[in-house]
This record gives sequence, structure tokens and C-alpha cells, in this order.
Amino acid sequence: MHAVGHCQRCETTVEPRLSKQWFVKVAPLAKAAGDAVRSGKVKIEPAEMSPRYFEWVDNMHDWCISRQLWWGHRIPVFYGPNGEVVVCGPGETPPAGYEQDQDVLDTWFSSALWPFSTLGWPDETASLKKFYPTSVLVTGYDILFFWVARMMIMGLFAMDGKQPFDVIALHGLVRDQFGKKMSKSRGNTVDPIEFMDKYGSDALRFTLAKGANPGTDQALAEDWIAGSRNFATKLWNASRFAMMNGANVTGEVAARSELTAIDNWILTRLDQTISEADDLFEKYEFAKACDLIYHFAWNDLCDWYLELSKSTFNAGGAPAEKSKRVLGEVLDQLLRLMHPVMPFITEELWCALTNGESLMIAQWPIADAAKQDLKSVELVNKMQEIVTEIRRFRADQGIKTTAKIAAKFTGLTEAGLADYEDALRFIVKCEGKDGNFSAKVEVAKVVIEFDLTGAIDLVAERARLTKDLATAQKDRDTAKVKLDNEGFMAKAPMEVVTEIRARFAETNADIERLTALLEKLPK
Repeated sequence: MHAVGHCQRCETTVEPRLSKQWFVKVAPLAKAAGDAVRSGKVKIEPAEMSPRYFEWVDNMHDWCISRQLWWGHRIPVFYGPNGEVVVCGPGETPPAGYEQDQDVLDTWFSSALWPFSTLGWPDETASLKKFYPTSVLVTGYDILFFWVARMMIMGLFAMDGKQPFDVIALHGLVRDQFGKKMSKSRGNTVDPIEFMDKYGSDALRFTLAKGANPGTDQALAEDWIAGSRNFATKLWNASRFAMMNGANVTGEVAARSELTAIDNWILTRLDQTISEADDLFEKYEFAKACDLIYHFAWNDLCDWYLELSKSTFNAGGAPAEKSKRVLGEVLDQLLRLMHPVMPFITEELWCALTNGESLMIAQWPIADAAKQDLKSVELVNKMQEIVTEIRRFRADQGIKTTAKIAAKFTGLTEAGLADYEDALRFIVKCEGKDGNFSAKVEVAKVVIEFDLTGAIDLVAERARLTKDLATAQKDRDTAKVKLDNEGFMAKAPMEVVTEIRARFAETNADIERLTALLEKLPK
């Protein structure tokens, strides 16, 4: 064992030696950088990162800016034949016979000049006047000191106290699927090009945006990118279905009073989603915004609105035409909202839907809270409860999802859903013919009775449920014996006791569920 330093990359011995270096006296510069944030002139997002910034700028040592490298900005210092030292600024030239220092500037010194040097500084160019200061700097928290603080120092100094940017938005690092920092030596790096070729650029972009919580690291796994690709496929198929069924953006959407509760519900949910997503984007909460948009597109639009509207589309007529225009409006606005995080597929779909020139120059969606219809939200929530309960009943009874069964609905008028019986029957595959209604469920004050004749083998189904009930009762009794044993409870580890209590509660719930299913079976 020894304490001799070695190069991280080539493993050669590192031998320190004293040499002449150039430094920047940073105390007054760092104070100005700290004051700019404290005064509110510059805002750090998330605010929790501000203490880390102050820790750096309030305790900054003089900065060694000379480097012995082949490439970089040369140190603007010149030496005369008799040891004279001259520092030359912009537009200045050294006396004849003077030689320039061989060192180059620290990379971060050069990078710190970026906000203004790229815009023509020191000349007062039109670009400098227009783009300095910039509105937002988006960067990783790991270079908060190396780059951000140095840009603040240089910008405030060179631009007469004017900050280089108004907001510093800090994101985290992208790590591997296990949360480890990517490293070539560990062999856990990923090639984004491979993911883009395999799943598409939109899938990778959406995955990264969906995991981008301000200032925190995110893991990246291939399965998640595949999931985003599936989301893109869902959006593509839903858009194709919509356009094949006449979704359009021609003319104005009908007045809300002329629309069905289902149409009003999706427009209200769209308004709410736009408003919330807008607010989250403004706060740089990209992960939450993407999650919100994802659930609106997948759940509200695809899983519910399209399914509840199929009977209207099939029936045709004026209501169908109004619904087609609503569907076109929802898709139009949703694609605009999704464009920053899935630019390619949204561009393709939006142009196909609207025949517009490009989604990139379309207006950003604007929510209108005054038009929101909360009563329609309440009605559709009831429909969702009814559909969910019927689907659960069918699954519990072992009825195939494609099988149609006779059913009778009672209480729809009282629940305000009389106009939507066709939509409900269509989505749950329940026919409105007479039958031997031998089983029923009740939800949202609506009673649904079913004719299970031929739909299930009653003898086999009763035998299966009876066997499952007996197993659940046995498991419940076993757990109860242990819980009632004071000696066991006193000696057993807490995690074991917790597990047994959970098992007892679970089996009780199973017994209630199985008993209810047996009671629903025809006698």
C-alpha cells in the first residue's frame, strides 16, 4: 500500500510539481453572484437547490484558471524580453517581441463566457440586446458550481451587473435501471441511439421527460422505454380509429348545452388537463405533467370516451356529427399539449387530422374554466362505476368478455342516466331482451339484473366458489388461532405478527367476496 497518486485513466504515476499559475480573485465576484439569487433577480428551480448554490458561492476560493493543455483559449498574458508582463484585453495587442503565455484557460472559464460571448460581445450587437439575459437555463445540478456559478460571476461582471439568465432550472442525472451512476468502467452505460432505433425517438424522449422530477436523479430501464413506445402505439391507433370514424376539426364545436354528458365530460377533462399541465410545465415539473397527460390520453380518452361514444357513432345522425367534432377537438388539443414531449408522432397525427402546415407553429392549447361542466363529470363517474362493477361481476362469474348476455337496468332515470342506457349496454355487452334474471348487482343506485342462462356452468361455478370459500375459511381460522395465542404473540417477531394480521384481514375479505358471489348465483 502507498499514497502515490495515479492517473484515473492511464494508471501512470502523478508527480506534483510547483509551477506558476494564474488565479482570479473571486470574493467580490462571488458575492455579486450570491446577491443576485438572494434578491430574487435570479430564481433557482427547485428552490431546494438554492442552499447548495450558496454553499459554493459563499465559500469560493480564488480560482486557478491556467491549464497546461494542448487545446483551449490561450491565457492573454504576454512576457517581454526583460521579464515584463502585459495582460491584453479585447482589441489590444502586445508590444513587438513579446511572447504569449503557453498555458490555456480553464475549460469552465471559457464556458462561463458562453451566455454573452456567443452573441457578439464585447460589441453591442442586436443579438446581445435581444437574447441577453436569456429566460431559462436548463442544466444538471452536478455542474451547479463548475458552470452555473461561473456563468453568473462572468455575466454579472462583463455585462455591468446584468444577470445571464432569469431562471436556473436544475434536473438530475440519468442513472441505470438500478439507480447507479453510469460509467464506462462499470459497463452500465447505455447508447440512446440504440434505444431510438429500437423504440423510436419519441419513446425515449417521453421516458426521460416522464422521469424528470426537478433536481432529482432518474433511473432509465429499457422496459420503461418499451412502455412509452406502447403509449405511442396506443395514441396512433386511437387517432386512426377517430379519423376513420369521422373525427374532424371543421367548424366550431357545438354549444355545450347541445352536447351529451359524455361529450361535455371529455371536454371538461381536457380543460382540466390543459390547465394542470400548463401549471406543471411552468414549474418545470415535467414528470408530473407527462404523467397527467398520459393518464388523460390512455384512460379518459382511449379507455372511456372512445368506448362510451361507439354506440353514438354507430347510430349516426346529428348527435354523432357533434360527437365527431368533439373528438376532433380533443385530439387536436391533446396533440398540441403532447408535442413538447412526443414531437414526431404528434406532428404526423396532427397534420393528418387538421391538414395544417405544422404543429410546431400551432397555438398552444388554452383552457377555459368557464365552460367546464362538473355535472357531466358526476354523471360519467356514475357510468364508470356501473361499467366497472358489471365487468367485475362478469369476470367473477367467468363470463367471456366477448359474450353478450341479457340484462335489465333499473334506476337509470333516477340516476340521470336514462339517455345513456345504449352507451352502457354497448360497452358492457348487455342486451336489452327479456330473460330469466337470476343474478343482480347494485351500484350508484342502479340495479342491474342478469340472465346467466347458458353463460356459465352453474354447477361447476358453484363448486369452484364453494371450494375457494372453504380454503379461505381454513386460512382465516389458522391465522386466528395464532393471533389468539398469547404465548405466540409475545414471542413472534413483529414482522411475522404483521404478516399474520394482514393475512387474517385478507382472508376475511375473500370470504365476504366469495359468499356474495355464491348468493348471486341462481338457485
